[in-house]
Amino acid sequence: MDIVKYGIIGIGNMGVTHLKNFMEGQIENACVSCVADLKEERRQFVRDTYPGVQVFETGDEMIEKGDMDAVVIATPHYFHPYFAIKAFEKNLHVVCEKPAGVYTKQVKEMIEASKKSRGLFTMMFNQRTNCLYRKMREIVLEGGIGEVKRINWIITDWFRTQSYYDSGEWRATWSGEGGGVLFNQSPHQLDLIQWVPNMSPKRVRAYCKFGKYHDIEVEDDVTAYFEYENGATGVFITTTGDAPGTNRFEISGTLGKLICENNELTYVKNSVEDSYQCKTETLPYKKPDTVTTIVETDGENPQHQGIFRNFTNAILGKEKLFVNGEEGLLGVELQDACLLSEWTNQMVTLPIDDDLYLSELNKRIATSKKKTNVNERLLDHTGSY
Repeated sequence: MDIVKYGIIGIGNMGVTHLKNFMEGQIENACVSCVADLKEERRQFVRDTYPGVQVFETGDEMIEKGDMDAVVIATPHYFHPYFAIKAFEKNLHVVCEKPAGVYTKQVKEMIEASKKSRGLFTMMFNQRTNCLYRKMREIVLEGGIGEVKRINWIITDWFRTQSYYDSGEWRATWSGEGGGVLFNQSPHQLDLIQWVPNMSPKRVRAYCKFGKYHDIEVEDDVTAYFEYENGATGVFITTTGDAPGTNRFEISGTLGKLICENNELTYVKNSVEDSYQCKTETLPYKKPDTVTTIVETDGENPQHQGIFRNFTNAILGKEKLFVNGEEGLLGVELQDACLLSEWTNQMVTLPIDDDLYLSELNKRIATSKKKTNVNERLLDHTGSY
């Protein structure tokens, strides 16, 4: 195989973005050979714009009859595991958009299917390609801030208007999307908050507000408290209702801290560990001496193209897979834990009770209302992630 042929399921906002990236030649040794979408106007768009591409009405039909090596799943969230499993059964390679799914039980089924398949599996965790987050992870894993003590992320610059939610009938409904800001805007951060420090919360207490700022069913404001196995704690705050909002990711350790904000990484390094200073310093208020630097990175941030380039090369045997698709479970576990904590009004231990979560979710799905104010359209989301 010299060229990896991709099929895209879902020619919506992200599907169109991926299609254009391929067609503009931004992914070497790869092409889009077929697409599928339930909406005729989107299928016609592909026929008119890219006449050499096979067009199918359903993802099932494309997986069964399409000429491809790999599948890109860019559908509403509930269908991510469904189509991934179908593709794995055909030994196709799979790129799954975030999140891996809505509930942990379906994601675990997807992972089991991937293990039985010859196809490679990756998640579209394109934010992992950002040089700032890669450098943060490198410094933490090298022991640059000592043992991690605190992880805080305020990510409140996801401002969305009501018209955004009214642009699709599936958006911000329990039956169509399965969640709100945790499931749509923040999956990358819920991935990075575990990937960068290489540790995941073990207990979660979250407070979620549903339709606080918008006429929607699902959560648009979340404050979550995390506890880790090593005694560290964390706070994650997100919303689609704040303007201008904040994006500040901070990891503190026994030897200093890292702050990622305003596209800049600041490294504050202690001269000694804080615990040593606490035990040995005779002056009552004397902190360790520090050195503060703005960290230099390689400047590379290839985003979606970077994930596709790596996946293509991994299929061709030219490089190691950057994102293992099984890691998609971690973010879904965390977003589900936040909602389950709110629904049960208690601290939740991870891994969560899969059946309990699904039972609680199904209660919300049963009362989910069909949207009547929909202005169905594709959105230009350039710069929104």
